[in-house]
Amino acid sequence: LLGMCPALAVSAALKPALTMGGCVIFVLTCSNIVVSLMRHMLKPHLRILMFTLTISTFVTIADLILKAFVPDMSEALGPYVPLIIVNCIIICRAEACASKNGLVVSLIDALGMGLGFTVTLCVLAGIRELLSTGKLMEISVMPSGFVPWAAMGMPVGAFITLGLMLG
Repeated sequence: LLGMCPALAVSAALKPALTMGGCVIFVLTCSNIVVSLMRHMLKPHLRILMFTLTISTFVTIADLILKAFVPDMSEALGPYVPLIIVNCIIICRAEACASKNGLVVSLIDALGMGLGFTVTLCVLAGIRELLSTGKLMEISVMPSGFVPWAAMGMPVGAFITLGLMLG
């Protein structure tokens, strides 16, 4: 759940949530592969440093790709893509799975965790976008008498929606 906190800021609409989810899948998969391949060379006192350096490399790649090919989405996500570096989901998976298992298990773990994160974030964003604008992916889906709930587009909407989803 702590890994969801920075991502809540980008869950006001479905497109940024999908983009953030894609970035997390990319970073998680690549970092799990690298950590798994170098797991026998890791010294206990350098483990977390190596995880952070590996993760930050792939976050930088993801951020630069967004800036080059999808500049409007890069601007919309702002500082939240670099926050993936310290996302506890990614660091935890490097520590709990990739550093202890082979390539195949680490890859499956990364894809499963990344897809789970993305689906959760997209459900959260879909609910918020629908209730705050009456649209999904900029397509109007609510009836003409629908009154948008402005709070759902604000940060408080993210916490209310996540709380209700958890409940």
